[in-house]
Amino acid sequence: MSENKHVEPELTEEQKQQRLVQWQRQHLQNAQKFLAEKGIITNKVVEKDCRLLPPAIAIWKIKDQKGKGYWAISGQLPTDAAEESAATNPRDVLRYFSFQWQMKADGIIASGVKDQTQLDFANLLVNRAHALYDLYESDKLWASEAS
Repeated sequence: MSENKHVEPELTEEQKQQRLVQWQRQHLQNAQKFLAEKGIITNKVVEKDCRLLPPAIAIWKIKDQKGKGYWAISGQLPTDAAEESAATNPRDVLRYFSFQWQMKADGIIASGVKDQTQLDFANLLVNRAHALYDLYESDKLWASEAS
């Protein structure tokens, strides 16, 4: 019996760019949907303050119809958002959500909840909080950022 090995063909630069644009669009829509579910209708993306680290994370700075700003993150992690005042730059956004998720997970665990879904969510938050903090601490990643 022969093994059926599926090998994807090498992507062209154009195909890679198309996938990046598709990934970017999908994760921006995820962030906008998250905000919309909280009653916040967005109408502007502040591109100079956004950072894309595909496929892991997208950091968005978005304005609503009244001009109020929000930071949002999406990607291979829970989509979340906070008011613009939570952080001054994309790097600090990672630290902010890392701490928020750690505190949220601690709260779930400290409440004595026995529901496995809640415990799994708390563990996911802890895991992603550590990953965000690792990205925050990576000076190499932020070398081009003004301190």
